Amino acid sequence: MRLVKLFFVTAAICAMSAIGAACVSAAPAANGHAHAHPTEGPHHGSLIELGKEDYHAELVHDDKADTVTIYILDGAAAKAVPIPAKQVTLNMRAAGKPQQFTLTAVRQEGDPEGSASAFAAMGKPVCQAIDAHGATGRLNVEIGGKMYVGKVGGHSHGHQH
Repeated sequence: MRLVKLFFVTAAICAMSAIGAACVSAAPAANGHAHAHPTEGPHHGSLIELGKEDYHAELVHDDKADTVTIYILDGAAAKAVPIPAKQVTLNMRAAGKPQQFTLTAVRQEGDPEGSASAFAAMGKPVCQAIDAHGATGRLNVEIGGKMYVGKVGGHSHGHQH
């Protein structure tokens, strides 16, 4: 009963929050307590869970620049996590065709030398694969010596197709 009340209180707060404010949902964790789950990243992109919320990746798609950027974030999807990788791999399946894209490291302000918290790819093919109706995929990234695979799918943003 407490979880039901918590859910409805959270839903009411989300409904009343100011436009543009990020809303989080309360969900029971494995140990029975509720904790917040972000619905979008700090760059207003789609979140990709890595591990059991060990980390998150944020997918940001810029139609005007034909760019897809992946930001590596902490478990709360709030802070950048620089990693010593030169690239990450995005495997997509769009219109029944498998496609692989390499996103290259882009150091952000505050990233230490030799590490990056953002990875980007430019061009119409990667943007079309992300935009394709029913497209799904997997992001492969190594963080702290461990390989993570995150599910990509259901990407949405504010433009018409």
